[in-house]
Amino acid sequence: MMIAENILWLLVLIGVMIMIHELGHFWAARFFDVKVEAFSFGFGPRLFGFRRGETDFRFSLILFGGYVKMAGEQVTDENVDDPRGFLAKPRWQRLIILFAGPFMNVVLAIGVLTGLFMVKYQRASDEDLQAVIGHVVVDSPAAKAGIQDGDRIVRMDGQNNPNWEDVGLKEVASAYRPMYLTIERNGKRIDMVVTPILSERYGVGYAGWDERGEVQLGSVEPGYPAEKAGLLKGDLLLAVNGLPIHSVYKFQEITKNSGGQPLDIVVQRDGKKIESTVRPVYSKLDGPARWMIGVTQQQKLHLITTRLSFPDSLRESLRQNTKGAMLIGSFLKGVVERRMSPKTITGPIGIAQLSGEAAREGPSAFFILMSMVSLNLAIFNLLPIPILDGGMILMLLVEMVMQRDVSMSVKEAVLKLGFVFILMIVAFVLYNDISRILPPG
Repeated sequence: MMIAENILWLLVLIGVMIMIHELGHFWAARFFDVKVEAFSFGFGPRLFGFRRGETDFRFSLILFGGYVKMAGEQVTDENVDDPRGFLAKPRWQRLIILFAGPFMNVVLAIGVLTGLFMVKYQRASDEDLQAVIGHVVVDSPAAKAGIQDGDRIVRMDGQNNPNWEDVGLKEVASAYRPMYLTIERNGKRIDMVVTPILSERYGVGYAGWDERGEVQLGSVEPGYPAEKAGLLKGDLLLAVNGLPIHSVYKFQEITKNSGGQPLDIVVQRDGKKIESTVRPVYSKLDGPARWMIGVTQQQKLHLITTRLSFPDSLRESLRQNTKGAMLIGSFLKGVVERRMSPKTITGPIGIAQLSGEAAREGPSAFFILMSMVSLNLAIFNLLPIPILDGGMILMLLVEMVMQRDVSMSVKEAVLKLGFVFILMIVAFVLYNDISRILPPG
């Protein structure tokens, strides 16, 4: 049932993305009086649709994708000499038509967040955002640099008073690159250098620290020791074996290193302290086999909820989308420089899971995911890969510089190369998705 629900929300999410993207091409084509023969949601054989004017609006068999078919789009088209054909238009007009699709995805990403923030805007409290270290993993880059629990990062690579979000974004993009920090400890400031490594599990930079905050239980797996001991989702972790818990990493480390010995856990529920004794089991529920009690943990954030005016909503949406675009750029650069792993890329199966989870969490989470996916789609489409809008834009720019068309043989070879490359990307992301679902061998 959940799989069907995930697929349904994926189709809703992708459907909006495709519709907005293709409407960008469609509107730009119509503005320059290019004849549009078909507007298709999906690829392959036509299932059903309707005709309005000279355009066939259709649903096709393979619903993952879509396209706008313009007259005279290829030199081999039978109506290539049509004055309203795509290739008959000046190159600058064709450039705008191609760019209009990704541009509309950017508009959607900005518009969705702007509208959401006018209705509901949530942010973590200033206390939660402070870059205070809650736990340092033994033998991690942070530990080797001398970082300790309770240290507060007051400067990072020239940025004063970074919040934990700034630190996290910098960390994941900085594998094998030094992070120059100034930390505050017992009223004194100390300069340090932390060089994250590339995490084999997550494929991003890893320093081995965690933020300080309150930790609560996320999910509690049926049949595992935590459930049998009476622990519930939402319980606030206070202590384990007498040690205060201020970090998700610390709790995981204590559990993993327990050797199966009982853990005395103190939680807070509805303002009351509850003590439980839980004996971990050796299992590989969500990764490599290890000692666990069958729970997930998350930091409890103290959220401030309000509404923003339209100018403030637009400004905050632009800020968040700009930060997202810069993170995507850092990721692509990191992959090229082999400081980040492409196995972090999520494909349709992963997006379906995220869509279902976000929809079940509520409209805000789903709209935030929609904005993120739309921005990612825009940037991906602008990459200089043949077949994609970016590849075709690059080809047009080359022709504009040369003041003549690229030969048909070159165009055909480039398109074939691009098609093979896209198939390889699809196969790779599907492999990524499946490998995350299947239990490790």
